[in-house]
Amino acid sequence: MRHLMHRHLGKIVAGAALALTGTAAMAAITLPSDAGAADGSGSRPAAAGAPAPGRDGGPPPPGVVEKAPAQGKRGTGRDPLTDDELRRAQDLALPRTLRGVAADVTGKPGPERLTTDLVELTPAEAGLADPPRRARVSFYDYRSDSYLTRTVNLTTSTVESADTQHGVQPPPGHDEAVEAARLLIAAPLGAGLRQDYRDATGHDLTGPDPLSVTGFVYRGRAEGEAPGALGECGKHRCIRLFTKIKNGRWIDTRRFVIDLSARTVARLG
Repeated sequence: MRHLMHRHLGKIVAGAALALTGTAAMAAITLPSDAGAADGSGSRPAAAGAPAPGRDGGPPPPGVVEKAPAQGKRGTGRDPLTDDELRRAQDLALPRTLRGVAADVTGKPGPERLTTDLVELTPAEAGLADPPRRARVSFYDYRSDSYLTRTVNLTTSTVESADTQHGVQPPPGHDEAVEAARLLIAAPLGAGLRQDYRDATGHDLTGPDPLSVTGFVYRGRAEGEAPGALGECGKHRCIRLFTKIKNGRWIDTRRFVIDLSARTVARLG
């Protein structure tokens, strides 16, 4: 009878079925070795006049993997931010005074870092021989439920602008999705997820490591429904999850909303 009961979470869905939602899909096509063979024998005849793989008709020489060119400390023009520039931008955007008053998704000091992007040049700067390099760094502060953005000038090592907004919910980062999965697994509402994982693998699910998760924002009333505990979503940082067993099946967790600000789990419908 347990297998006849309908659970909101209790459906393990195939990747192809989930792809119908337009949110996650993956497909692989492998051609058989005799695809396109002309003589039906499973071997493909060589094209007339085609050169032999090697000089004497033998296998081609092994490929050579070359090292990537050394990356400089500073890019030029519209080059992507270098590793050194990424570190400098984040250090400039996040002074020690801010680290002490903000918190990340796990409650540790310092806001949750989301993105670091190269900023477009102004029309006046576009024609310069050596235009300035700027980066925009974004964070989410779980202590104040605020979205923080800082634009830093990497050429002058200064912060040119800073903005703090409430009620703005950018797409979640990977660490936020993993923490949401951790909360769902530990919650009473995560019983279906735990059971589905055990049915599929024969093992107990005690943490998010065996799962591949992707998060997307749930904005509560802005999406037309926010029952009960979900009324604070939009103001709070709330996300839903696409959940897949690594190298395995999808598990449907889309009906569950994890409030990362309040660290609670609720269900839609």
